[in-house]
Amino acid sequence: MEAIVVGIDVSKGRLDVAIRPTGELFAVSRDTDGLSALVARLQPLGASLIALEATGGYEAIVAATLATAGLPVVVVNPAQVRAFAQALGKRAKTDLLDAGVIAHFAEATKPALRALPDAETQRLGDLLARRSQVIEMMGAEHQRLKRLTEQRVKKSIERMLEALKKELDELDGDIDGAVRGSPAWRAKEDLLASVPGVGKVIARTLIADLPELGSLDRREIAALAGLAPWTRQSGQWKGKSFIGGGRASVRGALFMGAMVAGRHNPVLKAFRQRMINAGKPKMVALIATARKLLTILNAILRDGKKWDEAKHA
Repeated sequence: MEAIVVGIDVSKGRLDVAIRPTGELFAVSRDTDGLSALVARLQPLGASLIALEATGGYEAIVAATLATAGLPVVVVNPAQVRAFAQALGKRAKTDLLDAGVIAHFAEATKPALRALPDAETQRLGDLLARRSQVIEMMGAEHQRLKRLTEQRVKKSIERMLEALKKELDELDGDIDGAVRGSPAWRAKEDLLASVPGVGKVIARTLIADLPELGSLDRREIAALAGLAPWTRQSGQWKGKSFIGGGRASVRGALFMGAMVAGRHNPVLKAFRQRMINAGKPKMVALIATARKLLTILNAILRDGKKWDEAKHA
């Protein structure tokens, strides 16, 4: 008997569902009643995999509901699904067709099931995302302030910046309380922050957005962060290697950590300098340093032991 695989296309108000290999299609609303109906309909199927795309947060409540019901749910990368659809020559686009492509993608690639963030981890992730949004707004206001000469408008921007600064302080307090209030997070943060170049914000971003850290090998964790290199190659022609995909928030945090560690962490500073001395471009050296930093952090959480310069040299 063929394995049952389900694909779900998530939108703001509706969930379109496709089941393979039966070809069954149906839709439910993305609310409490719709989610209850979805669980009731999927549980008797004995599906081996239920896949849904990451869609800017709309998928979170759906994935959490299915996981809580004991169903094998996985959130997949939408860019990979779109590339898969193009490879199949599927140009038409409707929500039900998209659900079918997601199911086909999951059936063909068999993405690994991983534990989803629990409610408190999700809350921390939401707080960190909001912190990033506030910082982005502050940056935009600072840019506007530089260009203005009208005093009335400048005062308006200054008041907005003051309000945003207050909001940022409150968010930092909420984040600090969330992390320090959890023994598991506190232990993880202390381990990660023991590495020179990794501060609280970077550590907390990794805790919230990369819960697999410490449980996968270095290649798998690099792929999740979007730091695993891939090469364009055809016949005897071999192009440059690139990075891409993965979790942007994690990759951004690791780049920031790599820049700081490249100056203040003796091991990573020496590693970066060796690459530059070998003629590597600075951006290539930065990416490699971020990947090495991730490998070190993964090993630290796996072993439960703080930074040891002699060990990680």
